[in-house]
Amino acid sequence: MTATTALRLDLAGLHTRPAQVWGGIRLVPLVRDEPVPGLRLHKELYGDGDGVVDVAPRTVYTSYIPHGFVADWGTGPAAAHGTQLRGGHGDPAPVEAMPVRFHRRMVRREAKRRLRFLPLHLALEGYLGLHFGGPAIAWEEWSQQALRRGLSPRVEEAYTGAAVRGLGDALRVFEIHPGQCGVLLHTADALAAAFVVPHPDDYRALHTTLVQDLYGDLVHHYALLSAPVGDFVPHLDSARINSTADLRAALAAQQREWAGFHTGTMAAGLLAPEYTAHALYRAGDFTLRRFVPAFRPRTESHIGEAITAADGRVAYLKTFRLSEAQIRRGHLLSCLAAHDWHVARAAADLALTPAELTARLRTAGFAHLLRHK
Repeated sequence: MTATTALRLDLAGLHTRPAQVWGGIRLVPLVRDEPVPGLRLHKELYGDGDGVVDVAPRTVYTSYIPHGFVADWGTGPAAAHGTQLRGGHGDPAPVEAMPVRFHRRMVRREAKRRLRFLPLHLALEGYLGLHFGGPAIAWEEWSQQALRRGLSPRVEEAYTGAAVRGLGDALRVFEIHPGQCGVLLHTADALAAAFVVPHPDDYRALHTTLVQDLYGDLVHHYALLSAPVGDFVPHLDSARINSTADLRAALAAQQREWAGFHTGTMAAGLLAPEYTAHALYRAGDFTLRRFVPAFRPRTESHIGEAITAADGRVAYLKTFRLSEAQIRRGHLLSCLAAHDWHVARAAADLALTPAELTARLRTAGFAHLLRHK
């Protein structure tokens, strides 16, 4: 299924807890009053982490794939499947060659009520496949390669979480709160990623996968160059606190203020915009979607994937923050597609001359699409 809809991310039912800081990393825990019933997630390890996915005939997606997520749904009680890293003397001897793992499709049903998908790669496939077919009309500006092969291949670079300075240490030492089902990850106080799961046990099992996830160059550079960020310290008016009840009320008010700050201000770039979402799979009352932003230059933009319940609640969420260069590429491709790849009309919409637009296309890495005159 590939139905396209508008989507706004709603974290209803999730509440923030005090942020924890390690160097330039700030993690904001997200807790649920009650788990989302009927859905559980667990991970499926892939060892070496390099993989190839057959997307379509003569089309493959190659990336670092350390694990997949398996979603189990149903109406009865459910438990997360255990995952064990191999270790000890029984391991096979290491080999010099690095094997390549092949997968069939990003989303694959493995049992009647079980679905395997590659976390975050769903979102990245949506970005890489943006207007992948290229020009639909043979305008004179486009090369034969663009007309015959479209934007194939599309390549983007990313960093593993292990390369994001301080992230591994932060995940190792930070406290996991009772009822925690997610986290907002900030580097240098810029929102880098959001991760949400349906059940606290799922989060405990998947907490460390954040080190194996992919992050954009903006996130990596912010973490590398950032000075330690400051902690948020509550300021209570002692003159108004005369009893234990007054203290509880003051702390509750501070907690509400923090929650509004974390979700309404620090995460506004993720939660406020409207996204274009593509439904990939419907499992009972749950729908798996990936989403892309409007690609507005000089505006914080995220891509991601989500599983939503029938009532609209977000049961699962994983996001990837785009760099400014990636936003510009998405903006240029979207504008060209909106004008049937007619360079003059697209340039007029962008308040550019055709020569200026072609220069921007070359700067964005799309020179191979243009005919050399």
